[in-house]
Amino acid sequence: MNHHVAIVAYDGLCTFEFGCAIELFALERPELGVRWYNHAVCAVEPGPLRAMGGLTVHVPHSLDALAHADTIVIPGWRDRYEAPPAALVDALRAAHARGARLCSICSGAYVLAYAGLLDGRRATTHWRYLDDLHARFPAIAIDPDVLYVEDGNIVTSAGSAAGLDMLLHLVRADFGAEVANRVAQRLVIPAHRDGDQAQRVARPVPDAGVDTIARLMDHVRETIRAGHTVASMAAEARLGTRTFQRRFKERTGLAPLGWLVRERVALATQLLESRPQLAIDAVADLAGLGSAESLRRHFRAHGLAPPGQYRRQSNERAMS
Repeated sequence: MNHHVAIVAYDGLCTFEFGCAIELFALERPELGVRWYNHAVCAVEPGPLRAMGGLTVHVPHSLDALAHADTIVIPGWRDRYEAPPAALVDALRAAHARGARLCSICSGAYVLAYAGLLDGRRATTHWRYLDDLHARFPAIAIDPDVLYVEDGNIVTSAGSAAGLDMLLHLVRADFGAEVANRVAQRLVIPAHRDGDQAQRVARPVPDAGVDTIARLMDHVRETIRAGHTVASMAAEARLGTRTFQRRFKERTGLAPLGWLVRERVALATQLLESRPQLAIDAVADLAGLGSAESLRRHFRAHGLAPPGQYRRQSNERAMS
């Protein structure tokens, strides 16, 4: 693999979003044993560029570097009411036309919207901007309550930290679940939060005292093959069934059984990648999904290739 990533920088740079892209794509990671990304930071206008927090950024490349990028990341945008410069719009349209992957974090979706690249596509942005984006760009099929959306070769994410989930999703697509999990460990973040998890949960900070939901989630992960039900999980958390379901949704943005299936599917992808001699039926059993047919059905529901094909693709990535 020789994948080139271009990270767009501009005057008024959103520092956190920019830092996320740098952390994921610009650091060398020899411990992973794979050929990591090449990267270039590309300036929209002559520098030095001002960044949020009173920082000044000196950028080595111009927009010309976008012409050679396989992936382009737009880490926010300085003003949702300001159309991006024509040179940036032209470069993004040209990159999209040749098949490059375009990704935006938070308000960076406005750059793609001004370029007309989101028309007729599903997209998202920070929840604060959803109504405004819809009002000014009605041709976009805005998904209001997700972390990130992938529509063809364009990926948009919600606010700030959701950009990390999106970028980790790209790593998973390019290198597989095992590598993505190791990167997540380095970042001390969850290895996988599906894009359709809610942006906003009613109470994102757990109550004081023992976090019974977090303990329950750890228990389920450790006993993933068991026949977990809503009732059994509620009993493990020492909560009534209705209270448990409400608190779990408040805590995670997901229903308990939906979360359980996703944990099992994530484990199955890891097993397919890391244990190539393991039969598909055995993968399904170890992941708590029962049978190969059940595994195929859940992979299909999560937009994944069939297990055998998924394994072959992961092997090809490892060898490239």
